[in-house]
Amino acid sequence: MSTPTWTLRRLNAVDDSHIDALADVLIDCVEGDASVSFMHPLTRDRAVAFWRGVAQGVAAGGRALLVAEDARGICGTVQLVLDQPENQPHRADLSKMLVHHRARRQGLGAALMRAAEATALECGKTLLILDAVTGGDAERLYERLGWVRVGVIPGYALMPRGGLCSTTVFYRNLGA
Repeated sequence: MSTPTWTLRRLNAVDDSHIDALADVLIDCVEGDASVSFMHPLTRDRAVAFWRGVAQGVAAGGRALLVAEDARGICGTVQLVLDQPENQPHRADLSKMLVHHRARRQGLGAALMRAAEATALECGKTLLILDAVTGGDAERLYERLGWVRVGVIPGYALMPRGGLCSTTVFYRNLGA
């Protein structure tokens, strides 16, 4: 396997340049028909507003934000939602695992997932939960990485350009 052309790091503070680059990644993913909570076309203002909210969560300690950077800037990201109900202090939700089209098929998605799992453990989280479009690339990635498939919820969300899709729910027990 070749040496990665990107590096990974956790952002403990998110500035305007990060938000701008993260908005680019989100818009690219939505334009590529990724079902990641947004409809096409995703405006820059909407994408920036989303990332500003994430930045607030990072600043408050309720989210961990990891980014991958290549020579052109941020090319991938994943989040851990750390702020959970008081009876679930051991759990986090993994969300918005996004890879810009220019960085796909290079092992970046798997690297982001492994980094998220390591970060979760550093944060005292031993159970991770996520969902992915049924039959999509992300679902295959999570299965390949050993995440446990819980089941499918039919008609869960709309694809970015319309039409319902199902979601597959996964978990990963990091404490075992």
